[in-house]
Amino acid sequence: MFKKFSILMLLAVILLAGSVVPAQAEEPPTFYWISHGSEGDPIWIFNINGANAAADALGVNVNASFHHGDIASHKEAFNSAIAAGADGIATSSPEVGVLTEEVALAHEKGIPVVFFNTDDPATGRDAYVGGDMQKIGASWAQYLVDNELVKEGDKVWMPVEVPGATYGAIETTGIASVLDPLGIEYEVFDAKYDPIETLQNMTDYLTAHGDEINAMIGLGDMVTGFTQKAFEAVGWEAGHIPVVGWGNSLDTANAVKAGFVNAATWQYPDSQGFMSIVLLYMASQGNAIGYDIPTFALYTQDNVDPYVELTEQMSQ
Repeated sequence: MFKKFSILMLLAVILLAGSVVPAQAEEPPTFYWISHGSEGDPIWIFNINGANAAADALGVNVNASFHHGDIASHKEAFNSAIAAGADGIATSSPEVGVLTEEVALAHEKGIPVVFFNTDDPATGRDAYVGGDMQKIGASWAQYLVDNELVKEGDKVWMPVEVPGATYGAIETTGIASVLDPLGIEYEVFDAKYDPIETLQNMTDYLTAHGDEINAMIGLGDMVTGFTQKAFEAVGWEAGHIPVVGWGNSLDTANAVKAGFVNAATWQYPDSQGFMSIVLLYMASQGNAIGYDIPTFALYTQDNVDPYVELTEQMSQ
């Protein structure tokens, strides 16, 4: 699966290189890749690897930075990219609305902006590569409902790394659209955005409140990836409660295979990094990029093996 996808991406780049207008500048374009995430989060490792692969394939420069959910730092990096005369900016959305002024300023300077991973279309960005967070959240809730894993009066535990961040907030909106009409309760839990602290907080919650919850939805990759470890820490076996959520890490793929996670969403993070740079390259060569590229799919124990293989390869 990974090899086939890589070949398709390489073919796309070859075709692109032959179709765009050659750049007039002697120096290759320089793009800025700005993430609200952390270098230690598997999804961002995959994402930046994709961006770097695109840079190598296209012969461009990519300056990357991670901002750990710090909005002020994220905005500063965006403004610094503008001041440096970036040829394009690829960014995730740390929170809805916080980059509106920065995107407008970039456009005033003639700098294209592509959002990836988390979107904020109201900013006027040029394109988006990633999943529709509201639809993804709804798909998780619908999976639980369709498979009769939750019912009226049940409570769903929803741990997240950064409460209020774009991804979790929009996902929760989608989840609410399914669960609210059915009388199913849910609780967003602040697990924190640090591997050691996150696992400990999840374990502590399950120790204190495990008998109060009927299902879990992991709103982020780190929390979903810690499902099996947290459950085993409190003595829970696979299948103790149904679990759905993100599946962009080897930990989650293995947890699906072992039965600790029922279904997980793969959002092709390498594609998000790769294609965001490709779109910026197209724009820098005078091509139009006013469209979005959706990247997500749900997998279960029935088709988990390719995702285990993929995450193993991408973790090396």
